[in-house]
Amino acid sequence: MTVEIRQMAPADVDAGLRLCRASGWNQLESDWRCFLDWNPRGCRAAVSDEVVVGTVATLRFEERFSWISMLLVDPAMRGRGIGSALLRDALHLLEDVETVRLDASPAGRAVYERYGFLDEYPLVRMRALAPVLASDAAPSGPRPMAWSDLPRILDFDRAVFGADRGALLHRLYRTAPEYAFVAGLAGGMLGYSFGRHGFRAEHLGPVVATDEGVARGLVSICLARNQGRQFSLDAPQHSGTWSRWLESLGFVAERPFVRMFRGSNAWPGMPRRQFAIAGPEFG
Repeated sequence: MTVEIRQMAPADVDAGLRLCRASGWNQLESDWRCFLDWNPRGCRAAVSDEVVVGTVATLRFEERFSWISMLLVDPAMRGRGIGSALLRDALHLLEDVETVRLDASPAGRAVYERYGFLDEYPLVRMRALAPVLASDAAPSGPRPMAWSDLPRILDFDRAVFGADRGALLHRLYRTAPEYAFVAGLAGGMLGYSFGRHGFRAEHLGPVVATDEGVARGLVSICLARNQGRQFSLDAPQHSGTWSRWLESLGFVAERPFVRMFRGSNAWPGMPRRQFAIAGPEFG
């Protein structure tokens, strides 16, 4: 069996989606288009007999750090070194960036450790049907986000995330404004939420807040305004009370994973202000 690794092209998106469905992942075609639009040379496909059997994508956040995601291998082709070859190719593409980060499954963590990755903090994918909340039960503090709010949100977010991800947050606001809320602003930024559409569930995140109370308000109003939809959320495990509160709403832990880094990690941001990440594929 010969496997070639080449640059991924728009024509490969259907193959990428096929691999997502085979692995039970949540991404849509629009997610793949993001990687190809933002960093076309940083997306790779593993091909055997003209069939795409694996993928990997990379993103760069300023010159501060880069991200590896969408490392997928066809279940029928696993155990043949394809994933490791894709990882090495991604690391080669990013060798000019001091810090490389990713989110790893428990199985993937052992592989990444062999390539010099270290643990940063644990996360849990949580999933639930949106609780049935009367609209007047939603907190009065957060309000729907406006386009004019974004400049101040992006300034705050750069400090929390560790680098500029304005292109991603603009896209989330455009494509899923019903999940975009903000708390505070005129008197000081308190927090904000975004979300996106998915194949298996709607994804809520990032949720950024100065404290857990603000984060609860943002999640509560989002769920109250979008009743009956299935949601997933990737929660950093900085606080047991946060996870227990999510469970009280009906969220259940689906799978653990861990954020990892390779290099100096000089720009970690403010992890304790991130109550839900954008997702393993986006950071």
